[in-house]
Amino acid sequence: MRAGRLVAPLVAAVLAAAGCATDSGDRRAGRELVVGSRADSESALLADVYVAALASYGFPARAETAADPMAQMDTGAFTVVPAFTGRTLQALQPGAAAMSDTAVYRAMVAALPEGITAGDYTTAAEDKPVLLVTGSTAKAWGGSDVSAELSSLPKHCDGLIVGTVTGQPAPSTVGTCRLPAARELPDDATMFAAVRDGQLTAGWTTTADPGIPADLVSLADGKPALVRAENVVPLYRRNALSDRQLLAINEVAGVLDTTALAEMRRQVAGGANPQAVASGWLTEHPLGR
Repeated sequence: MRAGRLVAPLVAAVLAAAGCATDSGDRRAGRELVVGSRADSESALLADVYVAALASYGFPARAETAADPMAQMDTGAFTVVPAFTGRTLQALQPGAAAMSDTAVYRAMVAALPEGITAGDYTTAAEDKPVLLVTGSTAKAWGGSDVSAELSSLPKHCDGLIVGTVTGQPAPSTVGTCRLPAARELPDDATMFAAVRDGQLTAGWTTTADPGIPADLVSLADGKPALVRAENVVPLYRRNALSDRQLLAINEVAGVLDTTALAEMRRQVAGGANPQAVASGWLTEHPLGR
């Protein structure tokens, strides 16, 4: 576990003194909260977003990482853990059939362990698997050279050659099409080049990948959804947050979107401090406005 990172303690103190943290008489409001995540850059960045959200309401908080944040929340070491709805559902209930944003969220909430619940999910911020194809493939599948629908893929299931980056899970089916085993490539750049060169029909990435090239077409997943939703959601220990602490983490859902998530990921990948990136984003998108 990495050392905790205290975000804007002076700002939090000033806001609290000004009356922003007004859970009068609620002892939960005065203690420092730990927002946990895995150590990967995207998870840690999301933890910093929720730490910044709490600090903006005057609540002291810090981020920490662990191999199993859910287990740390179960023990009380972590109070809040940002997650993705679909990945959490898959971990708790493998093979669950839910696909749409709402259905995945509801199924995930129902599957959560006793003592853990979920806040509001970000309807506009997702990082779900998405297939990239060339413009010529998109046109051949009934779209244009800049847009196409994922629903067109099952009609072209035979002979597909699909790729993914090593270690990145990819769906095995899209609608009625059972996909062949994805060819694994070492990194995004190699996979994107293989799609362009025709070595792959399509390549899997995710919607918040900051490196999606402009010359490839993302197959849009419409309704009904064919790929499981992956919306950002805060999980937290039941009865561990005051009303205003819960309000602070829930308000992230109203301002965070996929474009902002991808941009923050781009900055962090370029060497920026994730805490500074998250705080800067929240300064530009203040909560409660």
